[in-house]
Amino acid sequence: MSRSLPTPTPRRRTALLAACALLMAGAGTATALSPVASAAAPAAARVDNPYAGAKGYVNPEWSAKAAAEPGGSKVADQPTGVWLDRIAAINGVNGGMGLRDHLDEALRQKGDGELVVQLVIYNLPGRDCSALASNGELGPTEIDKYKTQYIDPIAAILADSKYASLRIVTTVEIDSLPNLVTNVSGRPTATPQCDTMKANGNYIKGVGYALNKLGAVPNVYNYVDAGHHGWIGWDDNLGPSAEMFKQAATAEGSTLGKVHGFITNTANYSALKEEHFSVDDAVNGVSVRQSKWVDWNRYVDEQSFAQAFRDKLVSVGFDPGVGMLIDTSRNGWGGTARPTAPGARTSVDTYVEGGRIDRRIHVGNWCNQAGAGLGERPKAAPAPGIDAYVWMKPPGESDGASKEIPNDEGKGFDRMCDPSYTGNARNGYQMSGALPNAPLSGQWFSAQFQELLKNAHPAL
Repeated sequence: MSRSLPTPTPRRRTALLAACALLMAGAGTATALSPVASAAAPAAARVDNPYAGAKGYVNPEWSAKAAAEPGGSKVADQPTGVWLDRIAAINGVNGGMGLRDHLDEALRQKGDGELVVQLVIYNLPGRDCSALASNGELGPTEIDKYKTQYIDPIAAILADSKYASLRIVTTVEIDSLPNLVTNVSGRPTATPQCDTMKANGNYIKGVGYALNKLGAVPNVYNYVDAGHHGWIGWDDNLGPSAEMFKQAATAEGSTLGKVHGFITNTANYSALKEEHFSVDDAVNGVSVRQSKWVDWNRYVDEQSFAQAFRDKLVSVGFDPGVGMLIDTSRNGWGGTARPTAPGARTSVDTYVEGGRIDRRIHVGNWCNQAGAGLGERPKAAPAPGIDAYVWMKPPGESDGASKEIPNDEGKGFDRMCDPSYTGNARNGYQMSGALPNAPLSGQWFSAQFQELLKNAHPAL
């Protein structure tokens, strides 16, 4: 369907009216602002696709690291997500830029045109219950601290009228809600931590609270993380995930109208499009779905999944105008290993294995994958139902450490980041495919960045 709508959808109108009422009443985040008024900027008109007709904010801290790498200047001007992965990040960590610093810089970059700033809201209690590399600072029960010391200060800053002319995209809590579907009791990949978070409801409460508070700011566009095709693309995951998102989007005072869209493949490696086979193909009468790689999934790549999942989300009640983002920062899979044709038709496995663009050992591998490359450059409205291709995960930032590294960020050591690890139920007991000598998640990983440049597709 067209993403250019002649009038606001009911959801958009609801969000606008709610925001106006909030501001007129002097309630919510508006009252949390400093008594010293900031210089007001002209309010940005709410739009259906915040990426359309807008530049993207270039994080100068990431850009400097990229430009310092050999060949990095070719991509150092690309917009990437700004990760608010702990309370301290709001004001800046170790002398680095805080949220206001980024927004002030965004105003400078904006000039007279439109500009979209991408923020990753990522600090749930008991964060990332199925992986250790990106565990966070808040314990499973610290929902009140999440609300008052993390979400409330962020919402207050975003509501400052100084920033009203910016289009602010918030990617809300990656790798959280799908865990409550796939990694709980009754599933082979269950963890005690995910059972705890499902039982105490703090993922649901946290996401709902974030959507409600951030979505009350008129120029904020909430996009909820929706995993990726290799996580929730199976029949028994897709529908329950959509229902779980609906539950979260209506928790803690939030409404479906506070969700502008969803994002898939955040910080992951799933190929955007498998060019040499489709889920409808068969070899000698055997469906591609029966191949070892596809393993009965309904989807073989990220774009087909994102478009289909969008339809599913609409069917459970989300707005028909809801849009999708796809993180293409590390799913290019170019270089000499990129197939140029389908595999041999001797069996369904040789057909898929020889032709698949995603060259991971297993679709469940997620940490610092060897052989990956930069994907499609950020682009607005690239396909029906897709608001943008984005680089939400800044290329060159590690997914997790290859070995245990003591730290004060709450980040543990996950064996999926260890190149010698032989796997678990989530990746079919395959090798992890991770690069060696990786630092803590979020820290600069030069060797990975160089590999992403080398294997970029489209090539640089």
